[in-house]
Amino acid sequence: VQLQASGGGLVQAGGSLRLSCAASGRTFSSGGMGWFRQAPGRERDLIAAISWSRGTIYYAESVKGRFTIARDIAKNTMYLQMNSLKPEDTAVYFCAAEAPYLLGPYHYWGQGTQVTVSS
Repeated sequence: VQLQASGGGLVQAGGSLRLSCAASGRTFSSGGMGWFRQAPGRERDLIAAISWSRGTIYYAESVKGRFTIARDIAKNTMYLQMNSLKPEDTAVYFCAAEAPYLLGPYHYWGQGTQVTVSS
């Protein structure tokens, strides 16, 4: 199984980005998929997750109301729409898949994509 994250970049505060996570090697039918981020010197934190089959969603408080997670079952792809970006959102963003629960633990990981928000 491979997870390919893309869509990161440099954006000004208040701007938007959409991250994608394309899965290959198998078709997911259940379990959780999530987005994590890790800023320099900090731990990797779960910020959003979605149940692949039911669509149940979790957001961390830090992104609630600004970020939207979604999945396209036909394309085996997960997305993270990030609006109203803040400098503190700057981090490497990772996607992860196949967790028994939305909060984890996650079995497969993507390579990460850098998001930089300038003030």
